[in-house]
Amino acid sequence: MKYISVLLAMSVFGCFSQNHESTKKTSVHSFKAKDIDGNTVDFSTFKGKKLLIVNTASECGFTPQYKDLEALYQKYKDKNFVIIAFPCNDFGGQEPGDDKQIKNFCQKNYGVSFLMMEKIKIEGDSMHPIYQWLTQKEKNGVSNSNVMWNFQKYLIDENGYLVDYYNSKENPLSDKITHWIENKK
Repeated sequence: MKYISVLLAMSVFGCFSQNHESTKKTSVHSFKAKDIDGNTVDFSTFKGKKLLIVNTASECGFTPQYKDLEALYQKYKDKNFVIIAFPCNDFGGQEPGDDKQIKNFCQKNYGVSFLMMEKIKIEGDSMHPIYQWLTQKEKNGVSNSNVMWNFQKYLIDENGYLVDYYNSKENPLSDKITHWIENKK
């Protein structure tokens, strides 16, 4: 009985706290970022929607994935699904243009209508806060990752939590991604 009393007292005074800061999940909904036209996008407006966040480049071997990203977006945009693309020049200097040039290229060549953000840094000390969150377990509560190249894809659930990520080679229309959007196993 004395043992049970000690355990009860320890739990009342917080000795068995389950809230470890290093693994606490935070939501992408707390972020704001600029879109390709310079407007502020509040990510809290995406509550209840699944997100695919992808870093893009116009002169990459994976650039044709814009076509498949647009097809994916068209198929699921009315089913609470959003694609958010962040152009960056961090890998092989494959996104040398400014925001206006990037926007024109994407619309002219691929008819991109999903959300394009301003060009950002996703490596080093200047890493954009959203990419800090996507790649650091201490911030997203799920896993650490390194963005290895252009067109790496991050999946975010309706509550704003990181679910998984796929490297550049994973086609946006793959079963892994479409099944996740459709809630299939």
